Amino acid sequence: MKFIDIGSAKIDVDRAQRKGFSEIVYGSSKTAEQIEKIVNVLLDKNGNALVTRVNEEKYAYLDAHIPDLAYDGESQVLTVGKPNPKLKIGLIYVVCAGTSDLPIAKEAVQVAEWMGANVKYLWDVGVAGLNRLLYYTDELRKADVIIAVAGMEGSMPTVLAGLVDAPVIAVPTSIGYGANLQGMTTMLSMLTSCSSGITVTNIDNGFGAAYQASLILRRMNKRLGDYNG
Repeated sequence: MKFIDIGSAKIDVDRAQRKGFSEIVYGSSKTAEQIEKIVNVLLDKNGNALVTRVNEEKYAYLDAHIPDLAYDGESQVLTVGKPNPKLKIGLIYVVCAGTSDLPIAKEAVQVAEWMGANVKYLWDVGVAGLNRLLYYTDELRKADVIIAVAGMEGSMPTVLAGLVDAPVIAVPTSIGYGANLQGMTTMLSMLTSCSSGITVTNIDNGFGAAYQASLILRRMNKRLGDYNG
């Protein structure tokens, strides 16, 4: 298994062959210069790269040094290079409980779309106004995987999982008042859900949910012979 050692990082250039997608870079706590070096290796070896948690300052530097970047400021996701092959079947629905949870939900959307998934999304349908979620029940039942992003007590994924037959990947966010404990309360609530069919990511991990959901869709496509990636 090949990797390239650039001193500050050992870049797994063989990952695309093993997993179907090149190594994704976590940009937080890395300098812009470190990110630049990693991205250039990934572009050279795999033709594309995705970096999460890139703030505006780092993006400004990278934009001046790497051509043709795409950047979403709210989700802090940066992409460059050729797109991954589009998955022909399967649908991921990203459902966000509250407007304050949007950066994490949009991270999930950006990552899943980069991985070739067909993605729809629905914002601000938390259980404080349950009528909003119930209004979209028929639409949500079209999904093959649902990513449910919520803060506070994190009950929206539980309600949602009881309405659909698709697997639900719940993403707890750090949004909430003091007893929310920066998302710990939300995560524990989701882990102890009484609804079947829920799995739970780490706090604020929209990336992890999107990666898992996209792998599920990619396997569906490979089984049916409709994917060339």
